[in-house]
Amino acid sequence: MTRGLTATVLVDNRTLIDRYYAAEPGLSILIESDATKILFDTGFSDVFLRNADRMGQSLLDLDFVVLSHGHLDHTWGLVHLVQRLTEAAVEGRPYHTPYLVAHPYCLYPRPKPPLPNIGSLLSEDRARLHFRVRTSREPLWITDRLVFLGEIPRRFAFETTAPGSRTIAMPDGSLAPDLLLDDSALAYRSSQGLVIITGCSHAGICNIAEYAREICGERRVADIVGGLHLLEPSTERLEGTCAYLKAVAPARVHACHCTSFVSRAVLSSACTIAEVGAGLKLSYR
Repeated sequence: MTRGLTATVLVDNRTLIDRYYAAEPGLSILIESDATKILFDTGFSDVFLRNADRMGQSLLDLDFVVLSHGHLDHTWGLVHLVQRLTEAAVEGRPYHTPYLVAHPYCLYPRPKPPLPNIGSLLSEDRARLHFRVRTSREPLWITDRLVFLGEIPRRFAFETTAPGSRTIAMPDGSLAPDLLLDDSALAYRSSQGLVIITGCSHAGICNIAEYAREICGERRVADIVGGLHLLEPSTERLEGTCAYLKAVAPARVHACHCTSFVSRAVLSSACTIAEVGAGLKLSYR
């Protein structure tokens, strides 16, 4: 068995030139790590399934579905995955029932007036009908080299943002300010250093990277792949992120989804920014 990790971008806001896939404001990445198959986020619609089909990738044999956080552009595709798995069961075709890994808050409703819910369409109870659900605040190792980071400690003040009108519906029926404590990421220990795969980085990419380095016992960072939540960042946040990345010196940063062109241009002064789009395939050892 060849040990390593491949990451194939099924959904991003953009597509690559000469790759005829669909795009949407969302993220989904198919990860294959040491014979384990993981779907990281599901985007907003069924685009991840349609792109996977065009790539010749079956999602009926997933071992894990990992959710970075509960927002609609990362979780609403779950309904379409349930449909795909159910169709296979009805038709007698082989399929796996994957584990669904997420923070305990991930599947809670998220009212954001005037929108009734920008969170998951599936509650945890409904998700348990179709997946083997494992929620965790603590780091959860998926393979011996790939870890779900759980709840990210918030250590860098410049990455702290106020919840504004965001709320989260708690199990007792109350509404609480949504601090996005469920925002998490994956980290992989490659021979070149850590590969950090993130959804939106609401927790802050510096907070995420620092926690990944601590949990994995590895200071080197080979790559960061995913959204960095730098659409319209404050000057303080963008400068702080640049300073952190310059100090950490990742070999590459594949910034996508919720990272603006201006932010990527500024970050390029601190690290190597690489192109991302639906169809991109990355490999690590």
